[in-house]
Amino acid sequence: MSRIFDSHCHPQFPQYDSNREEMIKRNLEQDVFMIAVGANLETSKQAIALANKYDGIWATVGLHPDDISDDFKIEDYRALVNEGKVVAIGEVGLDYYRTLEEEKREKQKEVFSEFVNLSFDIQKPLILHCRNEKNGQSAHKDAIKILSDKKHPVLGLPLGGVAHSFTGTPEEADGYLKLGFMLAFNGIITFTEEYDELIKFLPMNKILTETDAPYLAPEPYRGQRNDPSYVIEITKKIARLKNMDYEMVAKETFNNTQKLFKIHISPEYKLKYLN
Repeated sequence: MSRIFDSHCHPQFPQYDSNREEMIKRNLEQDVFMIAVGANLETSKQAIALANKYDGIWATVGLHPDDISDDFKIEDYRALVNEGKVVAIGEVGLDYYRTLEEEKREKQKEVFSEFVNLSFDIQKPLILHCRNEKNGQSAHKDAIKILSDKKHPVLGLPLGGVAHSFTGTPEEADGYLKLGFMLAFNGIITFTEEYDELIKFLPMNKILTETDAPYLAPEPYRGQRNDPSYVIEITKKIARLKNMDYEMVAKETFNNTQKLFKIHISPEYKLKYLN
């Protein structure tokens, strides 16, 4: 099979403590490349350490909106962005599904804005975590508003990125596309048909594949610890929905990931286990 990119996973998380090295090497042997995504200061540091140790892994620096604490300082994250293979700011954003208090949502917006500013400063894309309140307020709309208000000081364009684990509406998807963002899909699309029509009509150059491992394992692995190699199942589902060959979808989403994160991997390149 074609080499493939898991554009959003967490191999540094404790769910892999028992066999992390075996898991990573097995995936590299299968030509599965990974973006190890930070969700707070410590897991960002751990992601960088893995990226620096293993060929085929890149890191991001970010703070999940549910993990915001009173001692948050953007400078702690700024200090990490030039360490090793950091390719993006994220995951950052707004989570209204778990956070219902208006005061905490306002704090999420403030912190998100600081990360957006950081991404401008260092010219790296954003990885967004946005989740709407169930039958209520839209985190996506608020994130799009914040992003729309941020303009590149020279080009006048919003900085690009990806809406990770996208579960918003078609209108919200269009809002991200107009900002130059891509949309990423994971195992959720293998056990619901809710996003089938959206995926069918999305341009291929706007789609990324991801697992969010260790969470959200796709069918037929649902309920198990997720694995970066399971990104194959997401690719298969997208290929079926778009009536495309699997190899073509794998190639296009691989190239989309390289383009967004400014990673260049030659067609002849072969993964090595360790740097």
